[in-house]
Amino acid sequence: MEFPYALWSDAPQPALLASRDRKNGELVFPAVPDASPLACGHETVAIDGIGEVYSFTVIHPGRKSGETPYALGFVDFPGPVRIFGRLNGEARPTIGASYRARRDEKFGYVFEAVAA
Repeated sequence: MEFPYALWSDAPQPALLASRDRKNGELVFPAVPDASPLACGHETVAIDGIGEVYSFTVIHPGRKSGETPYALGFVDFPGPVRIFGRLNGEARPTIGASYRARRDEKFGYVFEAVAA
């Protein structure tokens, strides 16, 4: 999937990209695009490490869709920054569980459960 902004760093160990406000240090995701009028007030930073589930819900698609249930949730990463996305690796996530971002062709990114 093509996005109008960079989602991932080019580092050997890719990380999601966010923007840090130069005045107050607040992080926003996704990163502010270079063409944005707000770009001069932000710097692009990588979101590294493992995050913790803040909240989630399990979606049960209709039978006709052929899709299996899946979880969506907010994951808190160091920074701090809270990011919404699909949670993979556990049928039913738990609050406080550890997740890491990884690339995904369909959604751009998903969160994968990290073994304790």
